[in-house]
Amino acid sequence: MNGDEFRLVSGDYSASVVQRGGALRQLTFQDRDLVVPFDAAEPIPDFRGIIAAPWPNRIADGRYRHGGSVLHVPLNETERKTALHGLAFEKLWTVDRHGANELSLTCEIPESPGYPFRLSLRADYRLDDDGLHTRVTAQNLGDMAAPYGVCPHPYLLAGPAPLDEWTVHIPAASFLEVTPDRLLPVATRTVEDHPFDFRVPRAIGTTMIDHAFTDIEFDGGGRAQLVVRDPGGTGVGMAWDRACPWLQIHTADKPAPAASRLGLAVEPMTCPPDAFNSVQDLVQLLPGASHQAAWSIFAA
Repeated sequence: MNGDEFRLVSGDYSASVVQRGGALRQLTFQDRDLVVPFDAAEPIPDFRGIIAAPWPNRIADGRYRHGGSVLHVPLNETERKTALHGLAFEKLWTVDRHGANELSLTCEIPESPGYPFRLSLRADYRLDDDGLHTRVTAQNLGDMAAPYGVCPHPYLLAGPAPLDEWTVHIPAASFLEVTPDRLLPVATRTVEDHPFDFRVPRAIGTTMIDHAFTDIEFDGGGRAQLVVRDPGGTGVGMAWDRACPWLQIHTADKPAPAASRLGLAVEPMTCPPDAFNSVQDLVQLLPGASHQAAWSIFAA
């Protein structure tokens, strides 16, 4: 179903990655789950742990314009009529290297009518005493500039308490308002005096979030960090570099009877939703050129 599974171990950390989507299946610290895991023998639910490329989030109607042509990629979020999370998540990535604490997987995005570009993707996973570090490198193997974006899709687990009781720090001053039905961009708004203002850590409560944040605070080393904590004292954090000026947060709300709010999706993105149409922060990857983005997940 998901191809081979690869285990990484370093100190108190262990991780499992599957070939399907280059997905992080499980990450633990002292046997405590830091992300919501999934069954390796079953289809990956809710895009858990996948690498979303060559676009993160949504393309409205699967339609965009490039070089004077209107292109259409397949719709896979049919109820919202959008193309969600790119073309790499269904592919079985190829193993390039696997060691005790590191793994490299590669994937090629071939030319297609809706995405007439050829990309090579590489995901490098490394586990050490500071957590799991991931770097995704994309190279344009074609002969024309390719629109490109990427993000990871983990659901973080702070601890055993319900998500409503977790405390989160989101280092972002703005968020992207979206339409309520299709979650498509409307305008960027300040978080000031808004329920989405988590610049000072506080409980999530009943707040429902499925929005992109920006105007992110990076430190002097070009690193941003989000931390989620359980009232029992455990926690999990995620850090990323300036290649990702956007951050999608989703409280994983589901209608009954499905299990809801199982974890907090935290997705550092190189561009906002529907960037293939807005072109905001969209990478135009030139022939032969490469692009890298990196992030880490760690116990806090």
